[in-house]
Amino acid sequence: MCSSVSAVKRSNKNFRLIRNCIFLSGLSVFAQLYLFQPMLSELCRDFDISPAMSSLSVSASTMGIAIGLFIFAFKADSLSRTWLMGMALVVSSLLTVLSAFAWNFSALVGFGLLKGMVLSGVSAVALAYLSEEIDASVIGLAISLYLSGNTIGGMSGRVAGTLLSETYGWRGAAIIIGTVCLLLAIVFIKKIPLSKNFHPVHADIKNKLRQMGLFLRTPLFLGLYIIAGLVMGAFVSVYNYLSFILESPRFGLPHYVVAMIYVMYTVGVAGSVLTGKWSDRYGPVVLLRGAVILMIVGIAMMLVMQLWAIVLGLGIMTFAFFSVHTMASRIVAINARHDKSSATCIYWLFYYIGSSFIGSLTGIVLTGVGWNAFIGCILVLVAIAFSISVLSVRRM
Repeated sequence: MCSSVSAVKRSNKNFRLIRNCIFLSGLSVFAQLYLFQPMLSELCRDFDISPAMSSLSVSASTMGIAIGLFIFAFKADSLSRTWLMGMALVVSSLLTVLSAFAWNFSALVGFGLLKGMVLSGVSAVALAYLSEEIDASVIGLAISLYLSGNTIGGMSGRVAGTLLSETYGWRGAAIIIGTVCLLLAIVFIKKIPLSKNFHPVHADIKNKLRQMGLFLRTPLFLGLYIIAGLVMGAFVSVYNYLSFILESPRFGLPHYVVAMIYVMYTVGVAGSVLTGKWSDRYGPVVLLRGAVILMIVGIAMMLVMQLWAIVLGLGIMTFAFFSVHTMASRIVAINARHDKSSATCIYWLFYYIGSSFIGSLTGIVLTGVGWNAFIGCILVLVAIAFSISVLSVRRM
């Protein structure tokens, strides 16, 4: 870390403030991002649209994040880290509340797109902020807590959305969750320590494109970007389509029971935190490869058409995915000596591209060929990720 100001260590009060605020930011981002996923059937009834059309309420937000990340890859290094994250959390919360008053489905999709673009302001600089302000001895723990906030936010947004919409409708759920996220944003702004090791750099577009090209031509970074896209696509695919097999006559589980699969995200929290702690003592590359192998084991268990095997396999896959994500994002943030926010923006860009494209395309395999072929396709993707981790991500 090339700064004249000492980095924050675990015993420092500022470490606790940074840790807690970054956790809250991740919680807010993902609670808002996946807010409407459990309410799609209600949106279908309210706006008289098809299920495929209703899914745009979610994909518009993830598309917005991808667009925003590309923009912030050029601008983030010239903006205050804490100001950008704080404003993103406030404005996105207001957009979530406003989405409750959407007069038609197109307006709801528009609010979602704008919300995603705004939320990308957090993803664009959070990892860069941590790598600049936190001492290297505890950076793994700090990053894992941020990603744990993402995990809990994604889970709580889905579960809370389901419960609140049953009582207050989807509009009431959006207002309540948006208001809670606004309160979290206010706490974040008041408590987050200002950057001490960040020096704004006004972006030169040509230089920025050159730097981004350098990241994409460097085997370490390109490998990590592709790994992120592949494992995220595999992870999202399983969670997108697992409900179809569990609700089928083979298992016949009711919808409210199937919806509880999102509670499995708590296993992902353990994966992020434990792997983050271990990475402060052991090699992050070794942990990355081990987690990818564990992910393959979990996915393979889902070929056993028994409920216990599918649930156990889902838990193992979830733990392993968040471990991979924690290690890959840590390696990117630590090894980007310059233009950290650009490096992490590209990481998140690949992450969401993998989620969008792979998450949709594997559904075609499922409907066209069946569950076993679907799982086989997912296994191939993760196996490719492991091969890349061996070929391009060297021991550190």
